[in-house]
Amino acid sequence: MKAVVYPRPNEFEIREVDVPIPFKTQALVKIMSSTICGTDLKILAGEFPGVKFPHIPGHEWSGEVVQVAEDVDELKPGDKVGEEPHVGCGRCRRCLEGLYNLCENYGNIKKGHAHIGFTVNGGLAQYCCVSIKALHKLPDNVSYDEGAFTETVGVALYAIERANLRPGESVLVIGPGAIGLAATQIARANGASKVVLAGTRDERLKLGLELGADVLFNVNKSNDPITDLKSIFDGAGPDVVIEVAGTESAAELAIRSARRGGRVVLAGSTSPGRKLSVDLSVIVRGHLDVLGSVANPKWVCQKAVELIAKGYVKVKPLITHHFKLDEFGTALKTFKEREGGAYRVMIHPNS
Repeated sequence: MKAVVYPRPNEFEIREVDVPIPFKTQALVKIMSSTICGTDLKILAGEFPGVKFPHIPGHEWSGEVVQVAEDVDELKPGDKVGEEPHVGCGRCRRCLEGLYNLCENYGNIKKGHAHIGFTVNGGLAQYCCVSIKALHKLPDNVSYDEGAFTETVGVALYAIERANLRPGESVLVIGPGAIGLAATQIARANGASKVVLAGTRDERLKLGLELGADVLFNVNKSNDPITDLKSIFDGAGPDVVIEVAGTESAAELAIRSARRGGRVVLAGSTSPGRKLSVDLSVIVRGHLDVLGSVANPKWVCQKAVELIAKGYVKVKPLITHHFKLDEFGTALKTFKEREGGAYRVMIHPNS
């Protein structure tokens, strides 16, 4: 089969490799749609310590089950599936709590852990072999392209769940990428009274109005972003802030713009090296709950599939480009440089 291979940091090739064979609890999936996201750029740059080279990336994909191990009866050949990348060991404390994204045996394949596209090979290939715990059946009305957003929407949904958003509360989403636009829609579906989407570029923000935002806010066009943001929320700030931009400035803005007694979820920065400097009195005297959120545990990806299927989260507007696997270099450049207003670029390994 053909696969994108990172032989070492900052290099990639299209190689012919063996088709993997499923063993205990696994399924072999023919990849139909696989996206590139910002995390893939970090993996390519060697910023994730758990990644070993050479490596096949790809952690946001969907496909058709073509083979299952002898002990698998939950899935069968022909099933359409979307994927979530975290497979916990299932026996450590965090896994038993449902937090398999925080598995204490991270990277230990012998104990059953796998982080698809990170510690094990991913779906930027014609086939991928994974535990059935990572796979979610797609309803007939969810396309393969939409199913490739199972992980993305799951990340957004878990951030909203971490915030414990209640109907009637106001929400600020910082970061108008795919996760931010999914979070905007989920906040609206959960009954938020006002949803504001903030970012630094108008061309990235404009889709927000179509997808549920009441107000768009360009941080770069404000001399005093904190005051101006709070003024949108009656001068007090939002009840909930979801930060998915992944920068120090975005995290600081999230904390400083929140309403006193509010909740702030930082979900954007997943690679090391970014440091935050905030006056602690803003958090302490503001009685803020500041929470980290990573990935999509506790079966939220199944909920994500249902949100897509029922139309609460629209992901088709986020797909701006389509490429064949052999065109990975062009696809990567298109995504990295945001050519043609790129949001998510879709790779079709078997087209």
